[in-house]
Amino acid sequence: MKNRSGIFYAKILLFGEYSILCDSMGLTIPYTHFRGELSFIRDDKYTDYDFAVSSNRLLREYAAYIRKLKDDGTLLCDFNIDAFENDINHSLYFESTIPQGYGIGSSGALVAALYEKYVVGHISQSKRIPKEEILKLKHIFSQLESYFHGTSSGMDPLNCYVKHPLLIHNKKDICMVGIPRNKHDDNGAIFLINTGNPGKTGPLVNLFLDNCKIDDYMSRVREQMIPLNDACIKSLIKGETKKFFSSLRELSGFLYENLSPMIPETFKKIWRYGLESQTFYLKLCGSGGGGFLLGFTDDFEKAKAELRTLDVEIIPVYKTLKETL
Repeated sequence: MKNRSGIFYAKILLFGEYSILCDSMGLTIPYTHFRGELSFIRDDKYTDYDFAVSSNRLLREYAAYIRKLKDDGTLLCDFNIDAFENDINHSLYFESTIPQGYGIGSSGALVAALYEKYVVGHISQSKRIPKEEILKLKHIFSQLESYFHGTSSGMDPLNCYVKHPLLIHNKKDICMVGIPRNKHDDNGAIFLINTGNPGKTGPLVNLFLDNCKIDDYMSRVREQMIPLNDACIKSLIKGETKKFFSSLRELSGFLYENLSPMIPETFKKIWRYGLESQTFYLKLCGSGGGGFLLGFTDDFEKAKAELRTLDVEIIPVYKTLKETL
């Protein structure tokens, strides 16, 4: 994937939602269907004016957050806050097609764009960023994105910034990775389902963490959810299609039974249909509660047809497995 300076893509966490909070593996990819870039409101620019004004207002509020961190001496990077505030006064905004509250990195892309433009001596985008610099970026991005969610792992803006799949072994071991499309069946695909409503990350994450304080629940997470999550990642990267879908089916079932509050009520029937028909399997995309659901199938045309009968339209993430991501 060619890096386009100034343009930042959405991200999709293929595996690791919630379990990554318990130090499981994770796998995240950039998603070029949605993107954003910093821009200025001008008379000769055709855009959604109300959106641009709202975005400018948000940036002004965010600048106050950065200014306070800098004044307190706690900011982790050399952010040129004066230039940022000056550009805001000249109608800076974030032109974006990434839907907010849908679990695909709307705030992550914004943070990545601001880091590139306003951080002095920023780490350059490259497919060969050393691991220690990846961890440094993650640490910085965690602070910069915390404004939007209260807390942040930094993974969303990190993936939006490097524009390459990232394999998370644990919190201190993150590297870029290739996903071998040509080793999987040509008919397979990954897709998104739009639930029609945004989700709210904070309350659902707090619910999961509260549940993890219950011994029985935490045991299921450690003994079932994390091993299944990690098995999916390993078999996907190795190109072991049968093992991948076997683990995926079990993981989808676990999520259905144990993370039910995160699944929008109107989509539980569709989730269960996929498990029973084995035509497709659904997962949460981000924290859930709304936004997108993530789907996998080894027969895209069949899955698309069956979902259409259920009045569900899907958005392909990728479906032609001919080259390495």
